[in-house]
Amino acid sequence: MKVAGNAGPRCFQLVRHVDVSGVSGTGVVAEGVEWTDGTVALHWGGRYPTTTVWPDGIDALLTVHGHNGATTIQWLDG
Repeated sequence: MKVAGNAGPRCFQLVRHVDVSGVSGTGVVAEGVEWTDGTVALHWGGRYPTTTVWPDGIDALLTVHGHNGATTIQWLDG
């Protein structure tokens, strides 16, 4: 098993500082978990809740949803 770290899964929030698309607003827009192998599960709340899996991890997620720094990860665990 490929392991990203010894600490186990890590929880985070996706924080949008600027709403580039005008859809999700600002503040905490999604919650997620980074699993020990680097895979990420991301859950969007709101009217149409959706959960997506990012096998290529946080960097891939931020490439799509980061909007060049307008959205960041806030780690919740230690």
